[in-house]
Amino acid sequence: MERKKTAMIEIDGAIGEGGGQILRSALTLALMTDRDFRILNIRARRSKPGLRPQHLTSVNAAASVGQAQVEGARLGSQEIEFRPSSIHPGSYRFEIPTAGSTSLVLQTVFLPLSIADSPSEIEIIGGTHVPWSPCFHYLEANWLPAM
Repeated sequence: MERKKTAMIEIDGAIGEGGGQILRSALTLALMTDRDFRILNIRARRSKPGLRPQHLTSVNAAASVGQAQVEGARLGSQEIEFRPSSIHPGSYRFEIPTAGSTSLVLQTVFLPLSIADSPSEIEIIGGTHVPWSPCFHYLEANWLPAM
């Protein structure tokens, strides 16, 4: 029996600090709750608004993990629609084509994969010590034990 989806959630990405965390949190929560969303004004308060390479990698990673349909996922896009299906554990490799933050991509898919019915393996290629992002030492010593 297929579950009936609820109405699409609409999110204004310019609220608060207006950066990428709104997008990453929305992706994580959509996967965990099986809720569709549309986000507008992605990274609206940044000097280069819209999806940058690390944000696009997070969207694509979440789409892979959640077998999601995505519209608008391209560099510079300030709006996407995300419709997850179900979380699929497995072996994943995500590459940020710049030195974008690997830890932020990991934080997007970690919790959804942690509730899957079997283990996953993730390889993320990109930056590990990126300004305004937690480095892998912090993730290992502080974030992971809290998870």
